[in-house]
Formats: sequence, structure tokens, C-alpha cells
Amino acid sequence: MGIVLMTGDHPRHGYIARCIARSNLLSGLIIERREAFVPQSPDGLNARTKELFVRHFATRASSEERFFSSPELPRGIETLVVEQSELNAAPVWKFLDRIRPELLMSYGVHKLTEDTLGRVEGKRWNVHGGLSPWYRGAITHFWPSYLLEPQMTGMTVHTLTQAIDGGEIVHQAVADLVRGDGIHDLACRAVLALGEELPELVTAGVRGNLRPPLAQKTSGRIWRAADWRPEHLHFIYDAYGDRIVDGYLDGAFLRRDPKPVRGYPL
Repeated sequence: MGIVLMTGDHPRHGYIARCIARSNLLSGLIIERREAFVPQSPDGLNARTKELFVRHFATRASSEERFFSSPELPRGIETLVVEQSELNAAPVWKFLDRIRPELLMSYGVHKLTEDTLGRVEGKRWNVHGGLSPWYRGAITHFWPSYLLEPQMTGMTVHTLTQAIDGGEIVHQAVADLVRGDGIHDLACRAVLALGEELPELVTAGVRGNLRPPLAQKTSGRIWRAADWRPEHLHFIYDAYGDRIVDGYLDGAFLRRDPKPVRGYPL
């Protein structure tokens, strides 16, 4: 019973796990071993692009360590660690069959198949690092700043379906805009904003005290991992010095205020 969270092993994933654990409803953790947090730069980049690539991912690691560092995951929670190849396989299925969660949540794992989702009779939610439907898919904390609308950096909790970030929206949170923040600080603040609300959100979800989820009325845009290239970093760092939040706060960009879906309070 309770909640099972399927998540990755990067700092932000551990933070979300700790936030859910504060509800005292977290019964199990399934952790997927993810790719290296600071990747190697691709071959063929010119010197400046390679420099920005290294800077970008080193800064991401520094920001997440600063916002989310903690010595350990919650104690006393049954935990299963798997590779991507095992994510939709017997060890995970047996884990879910044994706990029989009232709520299955995923955050930062690869796609779950119907064979896996079908093991859960309770609610199924995904935590997505982006505001759906405008920012569905991959790398969706990068694109709002690239499009000069950092205020659209946020998080979406939606029902977990086979559609990419396309399920009904349960709840959304947006990042606070803090002068001096770079793109990774902004992304961390989005995760922080949702994390602070998760204990109350999941408790209300398990007890059935949430507003009905909201269907996504437009397909929005699904951003693919292949849409991102290292050359995009020149715009963030060379054109704007990684101070796009400051530009928005100073009125340099057209305003479009986010309208996040709020699942609680009733």
C-alpha cells in the first residue's frame, strides 16, 4: 500500500524522493541507474562550443549539489536498484505486486510499458520537468530560457499514460524568478517549488481530496532530445551571459504569465 516512486539517481531525483517521504506514505523506491551526470563532450565541436558544453554541465552539477545535496535517501524504505534494461521486467513487477501501491509515481526514468503500469490498480502519476502542454518531452527546463520566457520554467504532475507527458494534469508548480540566477539555478528552483508541495499533494491524492485532473486541450509541443545541440549554448552564454532571468525581470522580453494547474486546496 502507500506510494511507490520510480526515479533516477541524480541529485534532483533524491530530493523528490525525500519530499514524498515526508508524507509518511512512501512504501517503496525503484531507482534506475541513469547516464553520467556530467557527460563527455561530443567529438567535432569547435573550441568555444566545447568550452561551453563543459561549463554548462559542470554548472548543472554544481547547482544541483547546492540545492539538493543530502547524505542519503530516506531510511527504512524498501528499495530496488535497476538498470534501464530491467525497468520493465520481472524484478520490478514482483516489487510492485508485493507492495500493491495506492499511488505509483515516476520521475526521471525511461518509459514504462503497459506490462509494468498494469501491475498497479491504484493511481499512476508522472512528475515531468516542464510545464505541459507547452513544454513536453525532453530537456524542457532548457527551452523556456532559450525562447526568452524563463517564467515558463516549471513542473507538471500528470496521470501516467503511454502519451509522452500527455496525461491529465494533476498539479503544476513554477520556479521563482530570482535575480542573478542562471539557467540551472532556475531549473532547480522549479524542482524545489514542486518538492515543497509534494507532501500535501500526495497525501491529498491518496485520500481522494484533489480537484479532478485537467485534460490537456492542446497537443502543445513535444521536445525531442535530438532537438538540442551544443551550439544552442552560445545563445544562453555568449548572447545573454546566462542572465536571462535578469532580462525578464528587467522587462527586456515580452511577458507571458504562466497559468499553472493547481490540484489543491479544494
